[in-house]
Amino acid sequence: MQHRTLASAPGLWASIPCPRAELDLNLVLSSGQCFRWREQSPGHWTGVLEGRLWTLTQADERLYYTVYGEAAGPGAPQTLHRFFQLHVRLAELYRHWASADPHFRELAGRFPGVRLLRQDPAECLFSFICSSNNHLSRIAGMVQRLCQHLGPQLGRLDGVPYHGFPSLQALAKAEVEPQLRELGFGYRARFVNECARAILNERGGLGWLQQLRSVSYEQAQLSLCSLPGVGIKVADCVCLMALDKPQAVPVDVHVWHIARRDYSWLPALKDQRSLSHKTSRELGDFFRSMWGPYAGWTQAVLFCADLRQIPKPQSLRAKARPRKRKRGASEESRGLMSVQEDTGDPG
Repeated sequence: MQHRTLASAPGLWASIPCPRAELDLNLVLSSGQCFRWREQSPGHWTGVLEGRLWTLTQADERLYYTVYGEAAGPGAPQTLHRFFQLHVRLAELYRHWASADPHFRELAGRFPGVRLLRQDPAECLFSFICSSNNHLSRIAGMVQRLCQHLGPQLGRLDGVPYHGFPSLQALAKAEVEPQLRELGFGYRARFVNECARAILNERGGLGWLQQLRSVSYEQAQLSLCSLPGVGIKVADCVCLMALDKPQAVPVDVHVWHIARRDYSWLPALKDQRSLSHKTSRELGDFFRSMWGPYAGWTQAVLFCADLRQIPKPQSLRAKARPRKRKRGASEESRGLMSVQEDTGDPG
């Protein structure tokens, strides 16, 4: 099979209404929430969703989709509604955030449609274990290799194989850690393997992860942090992006730099030269108090804006605190995703 475009095979596509103020596909799928969607041709994104291979695109205020190897079926719109959480009225949230935060108000008009995905909890968890001390392109490469070597093949497009995410059983095998080290995972190989074993052997399996959607944010965070290789930042990413906890605000080194630059007046940042767990908690609490119950969604907009390096208005540049540049800091400023987790491994 070949990758499809809307222009080349219009009869193989279906669509649902979706204004760009509610979803900007290009921003959302490239903003570091997930790592397996690829823009194969301009504006056309191919990836795996609920065990099937899809291509998505947008035109005329609609979200178009095609599913390979089978008919999309009547359940396809519901799948997209769940994945993109289209029941959440994003434009209304933008108006609320803009009224509460002058900095967000300055960015909102240039970044409409940035919403949170609702991902599979296992895929989200193991993807973000790979994010420790890492940056976007390298995380994406790791997740791709993980699927290629341990996940089931779903099909080929233009000769390129696509795979589902590995099962817990596949990740828990004894030979997985050395295999992942050979694939460049470093110390993360042990955490991937040990985390899968812990969920299977000590927590009762995949159902344990799924049921965290129904507990409180605090309980879900605490439960995730009991797993090998999972610290507060990874736990908050999973809570926000897979476990229906929109108040979770993941604070990594990138978000910390955004806070220091654009919210430098916060007491939590006073005299802080590095990100601590205490500072992370205080920043999360502050943003929740300012932005409300969907604070994690607000943070995602700011993170996306910063990755795009949109020039700041003069009023924002005037407020920014001057920072000394460190040698080798350019990669961090272009999209470093995480600070080292308190996992007991020096990395």
